[in-house]
Amino acid sequence: MTKKSWFRYFQYDEGKETPADARNVLLIVAGLIAAVTFQAGVNPPGGVWQDDKDGHRPGRAIYSYRTKEFYVFLISNTVAFSTSILLVISLTHRFPFHLEVILATTSMVVTYASSVFAVTPDELVKFRYILLAAAAPFIIRCLLQVWTRLTMEEQPYEKHIVFPENRGGQNELNRV
Repeated sequence: MTKKSWFRYFQYDEGKETPADARNVLLIVAGLIAAVTFQAGVNPPGGVWQDDKDGHRPGRAIYSYRTKEFYVFLISNTVAFSTSILLVISLTHRFPFHLEVILATTSMVVTYASSVFAVTPDELVKFRYILLAAAAPFIIRCLLQVWTRLTMEEQPYEKHIVFPENRGGQNELNRV
């Protein structure tokens, strides 16, 4: 098998996989990303100071003293965490216990945020950057939804409907 063929072999194929299969894979991946990024936020790289020697405060991230690098880590981790939460909420929409999923993920976000703010020295916390990083995936998704609706209104409605039994673009509405 060549590199190109193994890559194509593992790509999503609409003919083989169902949307439910794709959703399940995405939920697993999003769950793994949420778990890893949550853990990285709660227990930052390098750990936290255990004592107050040399002017350090116990519980503060050791890595935070490298300000630029720490913020690159913190913002990237927060974007990944927020995106994975958005995926979990979106992919479980209209599922049984969806309210419980929203409650659990919201609690997880609050826990993540409080932990990040607890281990970050007060003088370094720039709430607007962290909040923007957390909100970015939600804002981008909303903007994409608005864009899609605006561009859909410009074209006839029937061009956006493709029935599963006929993927060639011809369907009952196109024939009318």
